[in-house]
Amino acid sequence: MFDPASDGFMLLAAALVFIMTPGLALFYGGLVNRKNAVAMMMQNFFSAGWTTVIWVLFGFTLAFGPDIAGVIGGGHYLALLNITPKTLFSGNHVISLYTFMIYQLMFAIITPVLMTGAFADRMRFKGFIVFITLWLFLVYFPFAHWLWGGGFLQQWGVEDFAGGIVVHTSAGFGALASVFFLGKRLHPKPGNHSIPLVVLGTALLWFGWFGFNAGSALRVDVDTNVAFVNTMIAASFAAITWMFWDYLAMKKWSSIGFLTGSIAGLATITPAAGFVNPQAAMIIGILAALISHWAVNFVHKKGWDDSLDVWGVHGIGGFTGIILLGIFGSAAIYGANGLIYGGIEFFGKQVAAACLAAVYAFFVTYGILWVTNKITPVRVSPEEEKKGLDEEEFAEQAYTE
Repeated sequence: MFDPASDGFMLLAAALVFIMTPGLALFYGGLVNRKNAVAMMMQNFFSAGWTTVIWVLFGFTLAFGPDIAGVIGGGHYLALLNITPKTLFSGNHVISLYTFMIYQLMFAIITPVLMTGAFADRMRFKGFIVFITLWLFLVYFPFAHWLWGGGFLQQWGVEDFAGGIVVHTSAGFGALASVFFLGKRLHPKPGNHSIPLVVLGTALLWFGWFGFNAGSALRVDVDTNVAFVNTMIAASFAAITWMFWDYLAMKKWSSIGFLTGSIAGLATITPAAGFVNPQAAMIIGILAALISHWAVNFVHKKGWDDSLDVWGVHGIGGFTGIILLGIFGSAAIYGANGLIYGGIEFFGKQVAAACLAAVYAFFVTYGILWVTNKITPVRVSPEEEKKGLDEEEFAEQAYTE
């Protein structure tokens, strides 16, 4: 039976997830060189319009249409056909299918632009448009169907509460592929150009993440509360852990370390938010900071130019969260028991799914970039990179002298 309270909550959760995209634009925009701030922000904002067009025409039905062989959804909802205001979401029959569709759209909007931080300062906007279009069809829509739309991973018993695989592993390992394909920047940025923008962006991301995780309960019940509580706990434990680790290494406090740590905690708790108890969320937050911090340092030592640490924070965060869910998942909360409760088989499924997703996202993304580069050049010229993308690609500048 339709539940107005749950439906209203889900619309609010959708709005919260939407605010994460401008939050990400500010977060990334403050981290890049000032001469690329507009380009970075527009790569993020553009997805809000472009992905919406693709989603309502094709994406929703490919992700959540009738299952075809566990691989993709059928065309029943093409261009939102066969949906009326009275159509209920078959997953719980308490919210409108329109509400479910618009909530899932917000995930589709933010996922591909998580990768923009990895190739900051060096991708053409035209190439970016072609790239995210292909990426949505070949990576995001299949992943959403496999885990949430009745696909083979969901049928197998793999769990992903709010996007450890669908969002963070897919984007994070796709970002790593873009790092290898595009190569290093010729003129790396001289530090973060606006820490206040990064702070504001983090605030919006953290705020929106409550809709991201708690909303993934898809109704108002006790699991909504658990996901909300775990989101705050994991983010806080991770932020503090990262900041103190930085202090031990540098003997100085780092605001960027605190902010980055909070995002790592949020990414890592995402797949487990509604499936673990708060005590597990504390441990997950600490491990999120330690493992992601190591991953970021590993990338730097290797000399890979992941400009804004997307792989280390989102890719490794989501990947780690899926595996930790396989360890700490509790049927007393919701879902399956993890390893510590005797769920050996479930743990194995989580590890296998995380590895499959990482490999698929990396190689398919690399292939998409190769195809995109055949259609239109992906990387800007050395001269354009030196001048900055704002001057070369857009008619605006973030700042005037």
